[in-house]
Amino acid sequence: MKNKKFSYIGIVFIIFLFGIFVVRNFNHHSSARETRLNHVQKELPNSSGLDYFVINKKERKVPQFNFTDQNNQTITNIDYEGKVFVVEFFFTTCPSICPIMNRNMLTVEKEFGDRDDFGIASITINPSVDTPIKLKEYAENYGVTSLNWHFLTGDRDVIYEMANKGLNIFAGLNPEVEGGFEHQGFFALVDKNGYLRSRKDNHGNSKIFYQGIDKQEVALLIEDIQLLLDEEQNGNN
Repeated sequence: MKNKKFSYIGIVFIIFLFGIFVVRNFNHHSSARETRLNHVQKELPNSSGLDYFVINKKERKVPQFNFTDQNNQTITNIDYEGKVFVVEFFFTTCPSICPIMNRNMLTVEKEFGDRDDFGIASITINPSVDTPIKLKEYAENYGVTSLNWHFLTGDRDVIYEMANKGLNIFAGLNPEVEGGFEHQGFFALVDKNGYLRSRKDNHGNSKIFYQGIDKQEVALLIEDIQLLLDEEQNGNN
């Protein structure tokens, strides 16, 4: 009976030691993983002070895309590499917020449209109507002159996937609303590496997007575009 007692104590002691080993090993790997994540965070430039849009501890980038612009030219992510750019979703027959958004976007174009390191991507959510010809007429009616402002069309499902899942900007069909489509009037700011960026709001939270129908928000966007352009220059020095 005495031997069995010592045997039980020995088994408990071995389990105890094994538990310590497992916990220490787990903490070591967790610490190493955290160090790697912090290392990645530190590698991303942030001299501008603007936040990254983070989901599940990962900075969100603009998804890869392949669309056609108002000049019937293929436009992809590659055309925006090394550029700060703004993304919006709209449609040419929109009777409500789109005209306001694009009049405000003209303010952005006048500020930065002649720069080779800046661009705008206006993506239609009604591609069956918004052909390259239609988009060209739309751009001309608004007096768009920048070669870096692309009005883009493509496969509807791909566009909606990019808006709703890629950028977290809602866009969808809704026959019950005027115009037949619903979408959020957001401008998304993207840095030269393709990451979504924004400033903090008055409560210290990341804005994530800028309200395209609000002139004050657009003024903030212009300030932050300049910060990212300066960040790019600082990164190259």
